[in-house]
Amino acid sequence: MFIFVLQGVWLYIAELAGKDLDISVTAKFILYYMPKLIPLVVPLTVLLSSIMVFGNFAENYEFAAMKSTGISLQRAMRSLSVFIVALGIACFFFANNVIPWGEYNFYNLRRNIAKVKPALAIAEGQFNEIGNINIKVESKSGDRGQYLHGVVIHQKSSTRSGNYKVIVSEKGELKSAPDSNVLQLELINGNYYEEIVNRDSRKNIDKPHARSYFENYIFNVDLEILNSEDLDEKNYRGRHTMQNISQLNYTIDSLNNQRKEDYNILSKTLYNRTTYAALNLNLNTQGQDSLYQGEILDLYTASNKVQVINLALNSANSTKQIIDANKKNFESKAIWLNKHIIALHDKFVLAFACIILFFVGAPLGALIRKGGLGLPMVIAIVLFLTYHFFGIFAKNSAEKGSFSPIIGSWLSTAVMLPLSIYLTTRATNDKGVFQFDAVLAPLKR
Repeated sequence: MFIFVLQGVWLYIAELAGKDLDISVTAKFILYYMPKLIPLVVPLTVLLSSIMVFGNFAENYEFAAMKSTGISLQRAMRSLSVFIVALGIACFFFANNVIPWGEYNFYNLRRNIAKVKPALAIAEGQFNEIGNINIKVESKSGDRGQYLHGVVIHQKSSTRSGNYKVIVSEKGELKSAPDSNVLQLELINGNYYEEIVNRDSRKNIDKPHARSYFENYIFNVDLEILNSEDLDEKNYRGRHTMQNISQLNYTIDSLNNQRKEDYNILSKTLYNRTTYAALNLNLNTQGQDSLYQGEILDLYTASNKVQVINLALNSANSTKQIIDANKKNFESKAIWLNKHIIALHDKFVLAFACIILFFVGAPLGALIRKGGLGLPMVIAIVLFLTYHFFGIFAKNSAEKGSFSPIIGSWLSTAVMLPLSIYLTTRATNDKGVFQFDAVLAPLKR
C-alpha cells in the first residue's frame, strides 16, 4: 500500500505541491485516494505473501515433516484457505461500500479545495487551463490566494480553434460561495482584445479586430469542469466509481432503456424523412398491369430531372449526416454503459482474484522451495503484472465494445484459474512446475 500511495502522490504532485495546502487537507487527500488502490494492493499482497510463506516452509523442510506425520498439502493449506475466502468476502463488501465512499469524498474534496483554496486552480507564473480559459498571474496574495496581480487570460472559442481573444488586467479577485459550484473571477482595470475572423478570407486582409478598456470584468468558471479533467483517466471517467451494486444495477437498467428509446427515436426520424407516409396512395391501379421498363427519369422534363436528382442528393447527404452524428452519440453512450457494467463486475472480481491468486502462490511457493523476498518477489511481480495487464487490455477493449464488458472484467481472473488448478495439482502430487524428464532423459543417455 505504501508503494502505491507514493505512486499516487507522484501522480498528483502537480495538484499538491506549492498549493498552500495544510497537512490535514493533504492527509484527507491521501486517505480518500487509498481505497481505490485496494483492487491492486490486496491481490498482489496475497500472491506475494503466499509464495513467501509456503516457499519458506518448503525451504526449511517443514512440508517434509508434515507429510511424514500424514499431513497433506491440502490440510496444511486448509486454515489459510478459510482465511482467504473470508478475506475475499471482506474485499467484496469493501469494494461495494468503502471504495465508492472514497471516490465520492475524493471528488468533493478536490471541488471544495478549488472553492476555498483558489491556489489549487491557479498557480503563479504559468498558464492554467480552467474550462474555456487559459489564465496566468504574476503573483497572488490574501489568506486564500484570492487576490491576483498581473492577470493574462486567453479565452478559447467554442466555434473555432486558435487564440483570438486576450484579456489583460492589473488586478483580479477570486470569489466563491461555500454552497456554489461556480468560481467567480472579477478583473479590475484591464484591456480586452479580440480578432474578428470572417469566412471570406478577402475581408481578413486588413486584420479586423475589436478592443476596449474596462474597469470591472467578471468571469464565471464552472467547478465541475475544473474537477472533471484527470480524476480518472485511469480512475475517474465518470460517477460509476462512486456507486454500489444496487445503484449500478439501477443505472445500467436506465441506460439500457435510454438506448432503446434513442434507437426508436432515430428510426422514427429516418422513417419520417422518407415522406413515405405522405405519398399519394389514392391512385387507381386497377386494370393497369403493364410494367414500365425504361429509365424512370425519362418520364420527367430536363428541369424536373435536375430538381429530382438534387432533392435525392440533399436528402441522402442529410440522412448520412444524421446517421454519422447519431453513431458518435451511440458510441459514447455505449462506452458509458460498458463502464458501469465493468464497475459492477469488478466488485465480484476482486473477491475471486484473492482466492485464485492464493491458489497460485501457495503451491508455487511449495514447488520453488524459496522463501524471503528474493525469488518469490520476482515471481510474484511477474505473475501479477501478467494478471494486471490482461485486466487493463481486456477492460479497455470491452469499454469500446470490442467484446462483452462482462468478459473484459473476468478475463484476467479466468486466465489465472487454470494456472491455479495446474499448480495445486502439481504441488499435491510432489511434482515440479514442469516435467522435462521425457525430453531430458533420452538426451542424457
